[in-house]
Amino acid sequence: MAQFEIYKNPSLKTREAFPYIVDIQHSIINDLESRLVIPLGNRTITSNQAMKRLTPFIEYNGEQYLLITPQLTSMPKHLLKQPLGTIELQRHYIIDAIDFAIAGI
Repeated sequence: MAQFEIYKNPSLKTREAFPYIVDIQHSIINDLESRLVIPLGNRTITSNQAMKRLTPFIEYNGEQYLLITPQLTSMPKHLLKQPLGTIELQRHYIIDAIDFAIAGI
């Protein structure tokens, strides 16, 4: 598993609003049975949650999604099946959002 890989949201209940999950955990801690993840929110459903620094727009597969940083959580890694791609080139938005959430900077 690699940092900033995208996975299909394994939850059928929330998949319409949050179709993808971003693995944000660094690969150096692969031995844990869980991964730190942030959902990517469907822009049309979650647009009221937009806060530029906390929930930046992330482009994936030609679409824009909101990184729903306030919902950062852990997930058992067995639920994250096949990675669909990566958003590593947008890592600065993700790290900025996490820094803003934790340190306010």
